[in-house]
Order: sequence, then C-alpha cells, then structure tokens
Amino acid sequence: MMQASQGTFTAGPLTIVVRHELWDGNIQDHADQGVAISVKAQVVGKDTTLLRFNCFDTEKSYIYGPENKDLVVAGPEMLGGASLTNLYRMDPIACGNPIGWTIKTLGTKLPKMLERAGYPTIAKAVDMDEIRSVLPGVEACARELYATKRNTVKHNRGTHIFEAGNIRFGLEMRRLPVGDGGLAIHVLADIGGTPGKAYTEETELLAFDHFWNGAHYHYGPRNKNHRIYWDRTVVENPLEWTLEQFESGKLRAMIERAGYPGIAADLDEGKIREILPALRKQAQAMSEEGERLTGHPGLPLEQTPNLAAE
Repeated sequence: MMQASQGTFTAGPLTIVVRHELWDGNIQDHADQGVAISVKAQVVGKDTTLLRFNCFDTEKSYIYGPENKDLVVAGPEMLGGASLTNLYRMDPIACGNPIGWTIKTLGTKLPKMLERAGYPTIAKAVDMDEIRSVLPGVEACARELYATKRNTVKHNRGTHIFEAGNIRFGLEMRRLPVGDGGLAIHVLADIGGTPGKAYTEETELLAFDHFWNGAHYHYGPRNKNHRIYWDRTVVENPLEWTLEQFESGKLRAMIERAGYPGIAADLDEGKIREILPALRKQAQAMSEEGERLTGHPGLPLEQTPNLAAE
C-alpha cells in the first residue's frame, strides 16, 4: 500500500490521523484510492486504531475497533443471532461526500462510536469541545490530501501508433529501473481542444502493462488511476487477455469505467475491428522480440527513457 503525506491532530487522549492511501486491485483488496481518517489512542501502552473512516473513490466505509479482536456485538434476532459486522458502508446517496459525513459524525457521535468499538473508558474521557476544535483542521487536511496526493501516472504514448476513430492505441516495449517490464498497450484519445489547432491534449484512458513480473493494468491513469494486478494463476498470458477484451467489444465499458463516458459514446467499433489484426500482429512481434533479447516477453535490453517525466 502506497502511503502519501499525512496530518496528525491531538484532542485529549485521542489522536486523529489523516492519510492518503493507494490500493491496488488483487494486492490491497480492490483498486481504489482516497483518504483514511483514523481515530487512535494508547491502549495498554500500544498505539491503537479505535475507529477508521475510508473516504475513497469506491470504498466509502467505517470500521469499529479494527484492532479489537474481541469485539463482538449481537445482531437482530431475525438474523438468528448472527453478530453485527464491525465494518459499515456509507451510503453515497444518503451520506453524500464521505469526508463531510465523517467530520459531521465525529463531531456528534464520537463517544458512542468509541463505546461501540469496545473502548468505553476512552469514550468517557473524550472532551467534545476539544474534538470540535480540531475538526476544521482535520477536514481541511483530508480535503487537501484527497485533491493533491492522488496518485496518477503519465506513460509514454508508445513507439507504434494505431489510429481507430476517436481513439488510438500505442504499443511500447518498456523496462523499469528495477528491471521489470514488458509490452505496454496504451489506449489514447484527444480530450481537450481540437487536433490541428493551437491546443489539444492527448490523454491515456487505459494502460495495459504486460510486465514479466508485475503485470497490471490501469483504469484512467490520468484520472482516478485505479490499478489492477492480474491473477497470474488464472490469467497466464496477460497480453492475450488484453487483446481478447479489445476483440470482444469490452473497450466501451472499460473507457466508461476509466471516467470518459463521452469518448466511450463516440467509439467507432468498425474502425477498431479494422486495425485489431495489425495491432495483434505488431504486439506479438514486439513480445517475441523481448523473448529473443531478454527471455521475457516484450522486455527490451535497455531501460526505457521516461519521456513522460521530462
């Protein structure tokens, strides 16, 4: 889990920690990122998280006593006595913005939530005036981290470009400084300005990194950047998996998920079908070249210059 900057706020026995987190799909549950707000205190001499609020793009939830292994609360009789969950989802319709909801809830329900989390002694020691005095700073910090610490990436567009209506595909043999790499396929489109005019912006909508070690793909690298690592037990050939998504018509839905519904609505499926055989042939040739050079599909001998960072 990638951790970015954080803010820490103290109110009596409690410390409220605000942290930006990036989750990778199949590494940390699902692909997501956002701000975690944790209420912490010393419990038997140990720094302990009492409550955690996940204010993420997808994961909008809060957890009672994430470190309290003995926390069990009886559920409704109609459920046969099954214990209540300690993780509750925020309803994005009813709750609205998760940061705003969290700050409001901390300012009104904190002692009761601490009791529910299994820390009644700490709950009684809470001074709500102290809590409310730090909450504006907590909120400002959370909103700033959510906006400014978002992880996004800008890859190179590729060395071989295939035009397909309102989108294009870029193929590139990539090698990272750590040695991992492989054939990358970038799905690109112009989303700002007009091609040929004074200003236009090419943006990467999707990225598929068929690396020999850490194969993964990105939804919206320049937007939400939700990154998913393939399960290599199930997906033995990530390049073939990617080409199958293109050939089976999944691109429209994938581009929508990446955050570009307008681009998805204007896709020309006929143009995409026209170029796919040539794209497949070039992708396989570049993958085989990597095998010949390095023993890994699509991996070049030398590190790829990071032109996107220049």
